[in-house]
Amino acid sequence: MAYQTELTAGLAAVRAASRVCRSVQARLATAEALEKKDKSPVTVADFASQAIVCEQLMRALPGDPVVGEEGSDELRQGAQAALLDAVVREVASERSGDADEVLSWIDRGGADASSARYWTLDPIDGTKGFLRGEQYAVALGLIEKGQVVVGILGCPNLDDGAGGRGALFAAVKGEGAQRFPLWEEGDLGSVVRVSDVTRPAEARFCESVESGHSNQDQSARIAAGLGITQEPFRIDSQCKYAAIARGDASIYLRMPTRADYREKIWDHAGGKLVVEEAGGRVTDVEGNPLDFSHGRTLDANRGVVATCGPIHDEVIAVVKKVRAEG
Repeated sequence: MAYQTELTAGLAAVRAASRVCRSVQARLATAEALEKKDKSPVTVADFASQAIVCEQLMRALPGDPVVGEEGSDELRQGAQAALLDAVVREVASERSGDADEVLSWIDRGGADASSARYWTLDPIDGTKGFLRGEQYAVALGLIEKGQVVVGILGCPNLDDGAGGRGALFAAVKGEGAQRFPLWEEGDLGSVVRVSDVTRPAEARFCESVESGHSNQDQSARIAAGLGITQEPFRIDSQCKYAAIARGDASIYLRMPTRADYREKIWDHAGGKLVVEEAGGRVTDVEGNPLDFSHGRTLDANRGVVATCGPIHDEVIAVVKKVRAEG
């Protein structure tokens, strides 16, 4: 198997980060936190998750840069000493390190996406889902020469298909996608495949819970144009990619909400490969492949369309028609 060292390191990193995120989320008084608009728990989990993943990758693959979402500048301010202490405590449950080491691990995620090979990380994808006690993901992807070659999604609240919660999805380019237990090491995994839907009218949409992440009015018009009558499967974060990969839904649309908006690479790298290796297709709204060779954003693309595969061209045709109508 290609990329075995990378896959093993990535799985260990995402598992450890997911354990910390689960622990922080479990202590949240969700209703109170939302009422006070208190984002400090997710901030702590975000920084701790990035520190843990970057430390693991540094030990296993010291030459690989990491392009992450966070930097430590906020934590280095004197007024944030309590926040830094909280992050260090959470990291300590998985990795031994003092405050300076934890800050350095976080900053290891500050690469500029200019290398021929680097990892991209979203330490908590789905902030609002995390605060609601619902779905979020730890999303990791390895990019080489503009191509995603390893993708890993840790989904702590997603059902595992056996009555439990927590699923781990991983893919290596050209070698298929697999689902693993999230909380236990050593399992060989099981093959993941997209749904066998071949007619768009039989498909089910998967879209963001948060309306600001995608143009849901356009999505509804596209569904009507495809003859889809099922209610959308709404779920936070890159768990949507996991849902497509394992057949919970057959179409994921992320329609552009602004003409100038460009998707971030860490929001799509891991999930995109998992869907493709499970037999699906992922493009932008024009049907173009996602191009990861433009730095920290998908500068050459607009929006995202992921499907189970056979219906992709028909979906793109209706997407183009609806967008042209305005």
